[in-house]
Amino acid sequence: MNGDWLDVGALDDIPLRGARTVPVEGGEEIAVFRTGANRVYALVNKCPHKKGPLSQGIVHGDSVACPLHNWVISLSTGEAQGADVGCTPTIPVEVRSGRVLICRESTLRQAA
Repeated sequence: MNGDWLDVGALDDIPLRGARTVPVEGGEEIAVFRTGANRVYALVNKCPHKKGPLSQGIVHGDSVACPLHNWVISLSTGEAQGADVGCTPTIPVEVRSGRVLICRESTLRQAA
């Protein structure tokens, strides 16, 4: 733990074009994604459509396709793309010295 940020692991533990999940006691699980361009994003691990586990979807560019019904969700905004409408909450994320940190306040807000 580091003040306003929670250390959730090493960047190298998240595969390129993949995700890892972070449990939140009493709240929504967080999915941390790493794109092929090595950008890192964090979202609540639920598609806005039918609550599919986004962490199990296919990451392409800065989006993830939900494994249940193929909704495409922007990793930067959480917004559904194309004709689909809905939004998944995003969590601020930073990478420092090879460690992935998520915003403590935003994560706790998801648990409320």
